[in-house]
Amino acid sequence: MKTTQDIINNVVWKACDTFRGTMDSSQYKDYILSMLFVKYLSDFYKEKLEQISARYDGDVERIKRALEREKFILDNSCTFEYLLKNKEADNLGEIINKALARIEEDNIEKLEGIFRNVDFNNRQMLGDTKERNSILKNLLEDFSDTRLDLRPSCLDNMDIIGNSYEYLISHFASDAGKKGGEFFTPSEVSTLLAKLVAAKEGDRIYDPTCGSGSLLIKAAKEVGNNNFAIYGQERNGQTQALCRMNMYLHEINDAKIAWGDTIGNPLHLENDHLMKFDVIVANPPFSLDKWGADNVEKDPFKRFTNFAVPPKSKGDYAFVIHMIQSLNENGRMSVVLPHGVLFRGSSEGKIRQKLIDENLLDAVIGLPANLFFGTSIPACILVFKKNRQHQEILFIDASNDFDKAKNQNSLNDTQLAKILETYHNREEIEKYSHIATIEEIKENDYNLNIPRYVDTFEEEEPIDLDATKTKIVQLEVELAEIKIKMNNYLKELGL
Repeated sequence: MKTTQDIINNVVWKACDTFRGTMDSSQYKDYILSMLFVKYLSDFYKEKLEQISARYDGDVERIKRALEREKFILDNSCTFEYLLKNKEADNLGEIINKALARIEEDNIEKLEGIFRNVDFNNRQMLGDTKERNSILKNLLEDFSDTRLDLRPSCLDNMDIIGNSYEYLISHFASDAGKKGGEFFTPSEVSTLLAKLVAAKEGDRIYDPTCGSGSLLIKAAKEVGNNNFAIYGQERNGQTQALCRMNMYLHEINDAKIAWGDTIGNPLHLENDHLMKFDVIVANPPFSLDKWGADNVEKDPFKRFTNFAVPPKSKGDYAFVIHMIQSLNENGRMSVVLPHGVLFRGSSEGKIRQKLIDENLLDAVIGLPANLFFGTSIPACILVFKKNRQHQEILFIDASNDFDKAKNQNSLNDTQLAKILETYHNREEIEKYSHIATIEEIKENDYNLNIPRYVDTFEEEEPIDLDATKTKIVQLEVELAEIKIKMNNYLKELGL
């Protein structure tokens, strides 16, 4: 029986009920997602064991050697089934913690530190022993639902699991507000960013603020096979662990996901220099305050030497400059940014001019408002390319094309396709897109505010003054008649 996405979402979302009222969703997501990962590992390993046992007809030694060559090693004391059998234990939190530690220890090259931010025996988070055991027992029972079969043979493809991560993360982000939204990029925006840069076979793909990894995963899908290399960095330890889990759930087993502050301490290096990439995708935190401007002079990689230093209180261009310096000679990148980067002056204006004069900016795409969790402000996408063969910059105003929803707007497939087709064909479409020459950009003092280049103004129909006067006279006559009737009614009532 195939496991559908809806089944997984329903089962996992139900498991969240175990924690509601105990802690905030931004905290209990780590328990939910860690247990989902353990369930995946167990089901994956169980199926491999069955296949290998059948292949070697019960030969214990050959089975053992074959299992050691698999991508994961799982001792019996680490399986979900083992934890479920111990659900009535007085020290259930301790048992789960030991299982997670053993999983890391047995798979140290791949999974070291992946459970570092979750403690199933945490009294402060989960309560005293009795309450804690009750919560954890319920959690195990939720995940024991027979419909939640995560063996590879029961899944159409690995996206099902990754999508369940995105499903939960979107709910957590919506619930947690801005704090949650820092690590989540809506699926359709991730798809758009990935398709704008179109990673190819053999490409190195990088996200310097990778969050849960959705952008990297979408970019990797564009390759069409497994011949690519994934690199990411994330400063939040919990989210970095989540990203690593997400990579394994998508069968991306050799992704290099580093933990640290990309601007203050970039960790993907080659010969003591910044590593160079073919494709970069990113949704850095909007206008990050205190991004590290005071330490620019100490930067060993001299990333800002040829650029002005971005404002201390707005780190948008700090990330852009880092990414530009991380592109190889034919690299391309797409990045989500707030609209302020298009027109703010001072040092940001100087950086913008430098990027344009060096012919790096390829396109500016305006997105609808209220697409991102944690902020309702509209965002834009900037596409950069090294070694461009033309100087014109394409402007697309897609801000009015969206599906409106109660809490969050979205982009449908048709709207995405229109943006991509316009970009790849470099089309001019009335009230939607415009190809601006470098002369136009200079005439506007390097201001990239989209309305300067794409006129979306809709003229109102001229007002027929004579018809309007006639209508006013008619309404006044009707009002007078209504007043007379009202007075007659009041007289009949003796009022």
